[in-house]
Amino acid sequence: MPRVSLMITCLADSLFPDVGIATVRLLRRLGVEVDFPPSQTCCGQPHFNSGYHDHARDLARHTIQTFADSQTVVTPSGSCAAMMKLEYPELFHDDPAGLAQAKALANRTHELSDYLVNVLKVEDVGARYEGKATYHMACHLRGLGQFTEAERLLRKVRGLEYIPLERRDECCGFGGSFAVRFPGISGAMVQDKAKFIAQTGADTLVTTDAGCLMNIAGCLRRQGNPVKTLHLAQVLAST
Repeated sequence: MPRVSLMITCLADSLFPDVGIATVRLLRRLGVEVDFPPSQTCCGQPHFNSGYHDHARDLARHTIQTFADSQTVVTPSGSCAAMMKLEYPELFHDDPAGLAQAKALANRTHELSDYLVNVLKVEDVGARYEGKATYHMACHLRGLGQFTEAERLLRKVRGLEYIPLERRDECCGFGGSFAVRFPGISGAMVQDKAKFIAQTGADTLVTTDAGCLMNIAGCLRRQGNPVKTLHLAQVLAST
């Protein structure tokens, strides 16, 4: 039986706990044993993006230690997966021992849809969801080279009518601290995203990152748009 450690991420832990529950339920249904290292904290991405690389490096060391005994790490977040897979090795480029540990963790870390499609080799996870759904592609999936995995999973969900989203891979404007530093630009970007979502006629918007989920859901709610916003894990865990 494959075994994975769940990295829940800060936003999911604080604001979207149902995403973690859905991820565990889905993986267990597929025969995967899941554990949860309780000492896990922020991956350090906000610090890294803000230029505080020493603080980010401290959090990276803690994360590497936390998951040192994990065979595989799965996270329902492309942004955190990208931080661990792409940026951790950069943080330790002058530290050979740290670099080796960072690369080892990077190699065994997977965003959820990547793990399902490319590791387990599963696209039909036995899910059923009645409704019309569209999908926003989170930016960090591009950096990870994951362009089709989430859509392939959605297209196999029974009862789900998939409606492609115009400019689906365009940033929603969240970008972590970007939304705080440049609220005007961020707000304009998410309003564009909401416009395209409304044009699909879908009743559900699906994405893979809690940050995107929070940003888009907030905009839709302020506009009075009743479109439901769900993480991919929540759709795939439904039966």
